[in-house]
Order: sequence, then C-alpha cells, then structure tokens
Amino acid sequence: MHRCRGINKQLSVISCYSPPTSPTLVHPAPSTPHFLLMTQTLDFIKFSPKTQQAPTALIITLHGWGANAQDVEALVPYVNLPDYEFFLPNAPYPYPYSPVGRAWYDLRDRNMYEGLAESRQLLIDWLLSLESNTGVPLSRTILSGFSQGGAMTLDVGLTLPLAGLVVMSGYLHPNIGNLHQNSFPPTLIMHGRQDQVVPLQAAIKATEVAQSLGVAVEYHEFDMGHEINLQMLEVLRNFVIKTIS
Repeated sequence: MHRCRGINKQLSVISCYSPPTSPTLVHPAPSTPHFLLMTQTLDFIKFSPKTQQAPTALIITLHGWGANAQDVEALVPYVNLPDYEFFLPNAPYPYPYSPVGRAWYDLRDRNMYEGLAESRQLLIDWLLSLESNTGVPLSRTILSGFSQGGAMTLDVGLTLPLAGLVVMSGYLHPNIGNLHQNSFPPTLIMHGRQDQVVPLQAAIKATEVAQSLGVAVEYHEFDMGHEINLQMLEVLRNFVIKTIS
C-alpha cells in the first residue's frame, strides 16, 4: 500500500513510498467502519501574501492518499507567487495505515471510493465559503491536487466556476464523463512517464475525457515517477499566471 506524502531532503520532489509500521497506530474497533470517522469541517494551512496586501488570487492544493496539508506546505515557496494566498486543506478521513495521514476517501479494494460523496460535498461547501472569507471570487481561484487530490480536483473543480484546475499525477473518478455544462475551467494535467502508482494511461484517459466534454486541457509528461518535481512547479506557475491574467 502506497502512501503519497512528503518532500525529499533536497526539497525537489513530493513522492510516494510505503509507510513503515507504527507501534502507535490505533485501529478503530471492528464494529466501527473506518471511513465513517469523518471530520465535519476541513482544517487547513493558509499562506497569506508577504506584502500583507489583499491577495491577487487563491491557490488551493489537495494532498494525496495518506498525506496531509503539512506535506504540501514545503512546495509553496517554489511556486514563487508571493501575491497569491495558498490554502492547503486536510482531507476529512483518517488514513488507515498511519495516525498522521489523511484521505479523501477509501482506496482499499473492499471499500473502494467509500466516503467519496461525503468528501465531495464537504469540499464543495468549503470552496464556496472561501469567497466570503477572503474576498477573492472563485473566478480568481485555482484548484490543484496531487494523486488522490488530483482526482478530487477534477471531480469537484469541473462543476464550479473556478479560474483553473491543476491535476498532478491524478486520475478520473467513475462517471465524471457524464457532466453536462456549457463551460469548464481550463485544466492543466501533468504526469510522470514512470509512474507506477497511478500509471500514465490514467492521465491520458483524463485528458481525452476532459477534452470530449469541451475542457481546454494543457497536458505535460515528465521523465519521473509518482512525484512532483521543480520542472512541474514551473509549468504550474506559468499556467496560473496565464490563467489568472
């Protein structure tokens, strides 16, 4: 079982690895389904502009399966958008293999996608609340995500009037191709050719389905595995600047 989290020692990539066993890991009682233990709100880390001026726009980044908001935190300086405000929410469900990881829904075979509907609605409600809390409209908000967070970005982001979407090493949820709307946010999809966690074909399929819906997709492949590197962050930065401007 892979866990997607963290920056390596050189602060150049966020990657996936198998978590070590932990003597402090507490499993719920057998009578309590693990993915019913959902938080009712999304807690988050916020990075405001260093200039202390009102933010030019918002960037939301959703972490992957088994990671948390702290894992994404180290990426923010490398995006190099000091006038933007960053929100890094924690997923609402506990990760079953670590006391510190979070999950947007279950990915174990016997419970695949359990919790998705609830997590989807919670994320939508939270995103809609940001405009009143920040003064920045959805039309100047970028939703991004890595791995499972990338799948949530496509799922939720294609239904909202956001400025743009960024999907890193992500994939499609079932039935997402059934959306019927007149317009969609422009979408950046990036993936590693050597990804052994979410194969490259998932990104190709996501691109094809999104384009068939009428989404304007910018697609990039990189010679890497299931990770985020600095080259990817530069592409992300350029996409955000172009989209917001």
